[in-house]
Amino acid sequence: MSFPSFTAVSPLKLLAPLLGPLAVGLLLGGCTSSAPAVATPAQPVAVAPRPAPAGKPTLYVVGDSTANSPAPIQGWGTPFIGYFDPAKITVLNRARGGRSSRSYIHEGLWDAVVKDLKVGDFILLQFGHNDGGTPSAARAGDRPSLPGVGEETKDFPNPAGQTETVHTFGYNMRRMVTDARARGATIIVLSCTVRNLWRTGQADHGPGAFGPWAAEVAKSQHVPFLDFSLLTADKYDMLGREKVAAFYGPTDTTHSTPAGADFNAASVVSGLRSLPGAPFEAYLNDKGRGVPAAAAKYITSNQP
Repeated sequence: MSFPSFTAVSPLKLLAPLLGPLAVGLLLGGCTSSAPAVATPAQPVAVAPRPAPAGKPTLYVVGDSTANSPAPIQGWGTPFIGYFDPAKITVLNRARGGRSSRSYIHEGLWDAVVKDLKVGDFILLQFGHNDGGTPSAARAGDRPSLPGVGEETKDFPNPAGQTETVHTFGYNMRRMVTDARARGATIIVLSCTVRNLWRTGQADHGPGAFGPWAAEVAKSQHVPFLDFSLLTADKYDMLGREKVAAFYGPTDTTHSTPAGADFNAASVVSGLRSLPGAPFEAYLNDKGRGVPAAAAKYITSNQP
């Protein structure tokens, strides 16, 4: 499938271990904070123009536990599949609990996605919940990325006893965008899934500056950005704190119940429906088409 609207001009855990270093994210402030400029990434490998292969495209969800969690909690990427017509598109939830942009790459999970990509496929890319903190050899010390979106690196010992060169969050995200585009796939960057945290009566957008950093990456790479944090927080504000509480467990402010997961999945669908050119419209089933498109303010096309 061709996707002319977003083709870049440049060729190029209920379970504590899943929560990640949330305290650091909280200290960083909300996702409405400003972000520094993005360093220019290396040029991606150009893909020779060729038609998409026969058969269905695949839509991949790539992220952390907020998109994919085991029962009794659930990530939005699981019910999200039910909004699409399986005869027209394959939707695969490749998100993995406890992962960050760094560990998803380091563990080879990203390479496994890239290996399967074909021209015409789509990827929804969402990280940030587990990227905060300081890399170390301690348990879960292989999650944190360096803060920001620049090109700086630093070597750290990781829990596996290796010395690992750690990059910034933005660098990791740019790498994934570049790899996907080199395979002829269209990638859409999402800001973080909102947690059940409230500040002065309003839903918190956290964690930290990862939302703005994700937006900066999408802008620099000329790929669409869905401000899922703002979209969800605005909906939570309309529902109110008491109703939103039913979307989470009694002590877990990060991972959703199945009801919360479906609410968030519908929000993602609404955001995708507002993309210029309506690239997903032909793949939605009746349930998906029944979700109203989100307001244009939640989508940035980043067309050059």
